[in-house]
Amino acid sequence: MGIFQEIRAKRQVDKLTILTQGKVSVIRDGKEREIEQEDLVLDDVMVLRRGDQACADGVVLETTGVEVDESQLTGEADAVMKERGSEVLSGSFILSGTAYVQAVKIGADSFVSQLSLEAKQEKTAYSELLRAIKTIIKVLAFIIVPLGVILFFSQLSKSGDINASILGTAAAMIGMIPEGLVLLTSIALAVGVVNLARQKVLVKTMPAIETLARVDVLCLDKTGTITNGNLQVREILPESGYHAKELEEGISAVIYALKDNNSTSLALQNSFKTDPEWETTALFPFSSDKKWSGASFLNRATYLIGAPEFIFDDLPAEKTQQISGYAEAGYRVLCLAKRADGAKEEASELELVGLVLLTDELREEARATFRYFKEQDVSIRVISGDNPATVSNVAQQAEIEGSDRYVDMSKLGDDTDFGELVQNYIVFGRVTPHQKKHLVQAFQAEGHTVAMTGDGVNDVLALKESNCSIAMAEGSDASKSVADFVLINNNFDSMISVLKEGRRVINNIERVASLYLIKTIYSVILTIIYTFISSRYPFQPIQLSPISSLTVGIPSFFLAIKPNYKRIQGEFFEKKCCIMRYPPQFVSSPTCLSSICLAG
Repeated sequence: MGIFQEIRAKRQVDKLTILTQGKVSVIRDGKEREIEQEDLVLDDVMVLRRGDQACADGVVLETTGVEVDESQLTGEADAVMKERGSEVLSGSFILSGTAYVQAVKIGADSFVSQLSLEAKQEKTAYSELLRAIKTIIKVLAFIIVPLGVILFFSQLSKSGDINASILGTAAAMIGMIPEGLVLLTSIALAVGVVNLARQKVLVKTMPAIETLARVDVLCLDKTGTITNGNLQVREILPESGYHAKELEEGISAVIYALKDNNSTSLALQNSFKTDPEWETTALFPFSSDKKWSGASFLNRATYLIGAPEFIFDDLPAEKTQQISGYAEAGYRVLCLAKRADGAKEEASELELVGLVLLTDELREEARATFRYFKEQDVSIRVISGDNPATVSNVAQQAEIEGSDRYVDMSKLGDDTDFGELVQNYIVFGRVTPHQKKHLVQAFQAEGHTVAMTGDGVNDVLALKESNCSIAMAEGSDASKSVADFVLINNNFDSMISVLKEGRRVINNIERVASLYLIKTIYSVILTIIYTFISSRYPFQPIQLSPISSLTVGIPSFFLAIKPNYKRIQGEFFEKKCCIMRYPPQFVSSPTCLSSICLAG
């Protein structure tokens, strides 16, 4: 049964893995096309953009100034700049820019294959349940053998019948073994994987189901979770002295020169569809740390697009107040800045050309989803790279409790106390990738089990650090490769099903474990008693099969698949100790159970 369910779950996972498997863009016959990774051949020219993961070793032929994250390979999280002729190793992520890379080593010859990327990148899946069951088995291994030997010699010395002594000892030792517990645990987890696969949720590791069931803090980004990610340009506001046409041309020139595929660039492309075809002299790709991008154009100027507060060090108070008003109204505010000397990246002596206001639609199911998590005592935290006032406005529309308490992380220093921040704020705006990671660590330091959702390369550090990570199928290769769950239909509402399934599995296994452990304890006590009295051990091995099947085996099988969505409280060992030390009526409620455990 266990093998059947494991194979069944594996097949379901394989089907979903095909749907989420990343493809690689290559140049063939002078055109860019997408192919399966296994179809890549030597000397293919790969097109790697922000969020992509290199699937082969290669040499950069042409680039716009690409930044690469090689933390999977080297352990160093700092971005590495790659120039023409630089080597790009398989397994690394593109943080910003675009590069044309010629494949020089593929498949088993690549660096990542020799390094065994899977062992390097995946988090160790911690399972309190499996750890407790393994500990029980280890303890029993040291108890059963000595007790069995003592019982055998005790029975033999009193009766002199070696056959009866062997049968009695075998019955006692078999009774002490919770022989179906491990089987039912693996079956319950495998069934959970199958059930989630039917709801288009890819589960990377079975213990992740249990981890999510224990989550009490859920960290999420605004775009793609609270909102659907379909950004739209609502209004453009040229500054005094500039015309709307110049504002539109500057924006168009930058986005078509960079050719980024993030949601903001796509929204701008949909609104500004005419490429002015200015000759480019320098490109400054977008990155999550600087939060702007730009380009320099021959005989024209340098144009930058991004968050106003990151492009300009000091804006007039009146303009700052205007931008804050738009942000508090729920708009994402971008600006176009210009400098006349045309070839320098430094953001000094810039002129503000105008503002661009973008909006994002709230997901239809967002309010109901967050309402459910609140009822289940799961605290929601919003961690986003957007303006905190904008994020707070959207979070309040989604009815996230306490979302009016927000902080701008860009204004905090290196000595910030993240532990204090996570206690005081619900919404964190202008967060860098490293700050996301520190926030997750701060929640964990407070004793919370943290789940993190994300869809971009800027979320990778936090996804890896969290206890449980969730990515969207439309997200980057980087986020999907490190996530424990991938939502195939990109529907955040699926998280309710995942949480319910995890709680059903854990609650039922804990209930079933009580049956097996009671049988084990009963057999141990019986063995000790019959070691000291003259009577024979009352059971024989042939009697244990019907007894175990009817009283434990069959009931536990049905209990393991019963719906049970109660919140997980306390640790497995604590509960079992309470059940064995106190009568059932005293541990019938979670509150009472926790009180007894603390008092005990």
